[in-house]
Amino acid sequence: EWQYPTKCALIEIPTSQNGRVVQLPSPKDEKHIILLEDVIKFNLPLIFSYFGFDVFNAHVFKVTKDAEFDIDNDINTTLVEKISKGVKNRRKGKPTRFIFDQEMDHKLVEFLIKKLNLSKKDSIIPGQKIHNFKHFMDFPNVFKSYNQPLERTSFPHPYFKNYERVTDTVLKKDVLLSFPYHEFRPLIDLLREAAMDPDVKTIQITAYRLASNSKIANALINAARNGKEVTVMLELRARFDEENNLDWKEKLELEGIKVLTGIPNKKVHAKLCVIKKRIGMKTIQYGFVSTGNINEKTAKLYGDYCLLTSNRDVIADINKVFNYLRRPKSNPAEIIKNCKSLLICPTDMRRELLHYIDQEITEAKAGRKAYIIVKVNSLSDKEMIKKLYDAATAGVKIDLIIRGIYCATNQKTFKLQMNAISIVDEYLEHARVMYFYNAGREQLFISSADWMTRNLDHRIEAAVKITSKKIKEDLKEMLQIQLNDNVKARILNNSLSNHYVENKKAPCRSQIEIYNYLRKKLADH
Repeated sequence: EWQYPTKCALIEIPTSQNGRVVQLPSPKDEKHIILLEDVIKFNLPLIFSYFGFDVFNAHVFKVTKDAEFDIDNDINTTLVEKISKGVKNRRKGKPTRFIFDQEMDHKLVEFLIKKLNLSKKDSIIPGQKIHNFKHFMDFPNVFKSYNQPLERTSFPHPYFKNYERVTDTVLKKDVLLSFPYHEFRPLIDLLREAAMDPDVKTIQITAYRLASNSKIANALINAARNGKEVTVMLELRARFDEENNLDWKEKLELEGIKVLTGIPNKKVHAKLCVIKKRIGMKTIQYGFVSTGNINEKTAKLYGDYCLLTSNRDVIADINKVFNYLRRPKSNPAEIIKNCKSLLICPTDMRRELLHYIDQEITEAKAGRKAYIIVKVNSLSDKEMIKKLYDAATAGVKIDLIIRGIYCATNQKTFKLQMNAISIVDEYLEHARVMYFYNAGREQLFISSADWMTRNLDHRIEAAVKITSKKIKEDLKEMLQIQLNDNVKARILNNSLSNHYVENKKAPCRSQIEIYNYLRKKLADH
C-alpha cells in the first residue's frame, strides 16, 4: 500500500514533441503500437537511476486549468495589451478539473489534490488510463475495414488537376472546394498568383486561426514586398490562438501589412477575401467565402467548404464588410446593407433566415412541398429553434445535421421532435449549410455561423448564396449522403440516447462516400 514517505515525481508526457501514439519498428506483416506514457513507465529505472530506487509505480492523471480571461474596459490600454496580459495570466489559471487513473491509491490521490491546491468543489473524476482522446487524431492507419480510419490523402479539384492557374479559372466560373477531400493548394496558389501579378493592387482578407508556419501568411507577406496594399483582419481573440495571432500581427506589420485587430465586443469570425486588380481603366475583383479557417493544418482534418468566385454581387458584399471592418466604431447596419449575395451577422442573417423559414411555412400551409435542411455545428438559439418548430408543426419537412450542441429537445415550450442526426467521424464536421426548397426556386447557403445567439447577434459572420447550378447539385448530393449515413450518424431526440442510426439499407459511412463521390468527379473530368 502506498504510504509516506514514498517519494513522488511528476513527469510531463511530452506529446507536443513526440505525439501520444508511438509506432515501433515491426516485421512487414505486423504493426506494434505503444503509448508514450508506457515508454516512460518502462524506462523509469533509467530515468531515476541516480536516486537508487529499485521499486517503481506510475499512474497517469490530467489537470485542466481555467483558460478564460476577461478583457476589461480600461481605455488606457489597447486591445493588444489586454490580450497579451490575458495570455500571460492564463498560464497561472486555477485548476478546475482533475482526472486520474481509478487504480491509483486513494492516499496518492489525496496527496496530489493537496499538492495541486485543488478543492473539493473542483471536478475530481476517477477515469481510465487515457484522458485526452484528441491525441488519437494521429493514430496510425493499421486497419482496412469500412468502419476503420480513412486514408487521409486529399486530391486536386477537377479544375486544378493539371496545375491550372487558379485566378484564370475563378475569373470564368465559381469553384467550390470541399476540405479535407480537396487539396488546400488552390487557396495558397490564389494568393501566390496575386502576390506576383503586377496588375493586382490590393488584397483584403480575414484571418481567425492561422497555422504556425502559415503559407497563407507568407503569400501575403510576399504580396506586400511586391508593392501590393495588403489588409488583414486578424482576430486576436480567437480562443487558444491568441498568442499565435499576436506573433503573426507583429510579423505582418513589420512587412508593411495593415493589420486590423477587431471590433469592440464582437469577434470577426467571417472568412472572406477580396483581391483587386486593375488593367488599364478596368477593375477586376475576385476572392472567396469560406465556412472554415484559412489554415492549411486544420484543412486536413476539418470538413469545410470554400467558394472561390468573381461574382460581382458577392464581391460587392464582401467589400461592404471590409468597409465596416476599417471603421470598427461605426454602426454595421449603416454600412453593410442591401446585400444581394451575403447574409451577414449581426445585421441581417437572423432576419433573412427567419424569412426563408416563414416562406416554407406558407408553402406547407398551402399544401405544397416545403423542405429545409440545416447543417451546423451547434443549434441553441431559442428564436431559431422556435421558428423551426413552427415550421415542423405547419408540415414543413425538416432535416438537421448538428455535430455538437443541440437544444431542440426537452424544452417546455418546444415538444415536437424533428429529424436530427449528429455525425462524428474521423474528420470534424465543421461546414455550415442551409437549404430551403423555396417553392422550387431552391436557395442554398454555406456559412461561417452556427445557429447560436453568440454567433447570430454578437459576431461578424458571413453566409454566401450559391448561384451555380452545378455547385448546388454537388452540395445537395453531399447533404443527402450525410442524411443517409447509417454507420457514424447518431439520432438526436428527446431521450438523449444518441443511438446510432440503424436500418436495413446498405452501409453508408458518409465521409467515405463523399470521398468516393468527389474522387469520381475528378476521374470523370
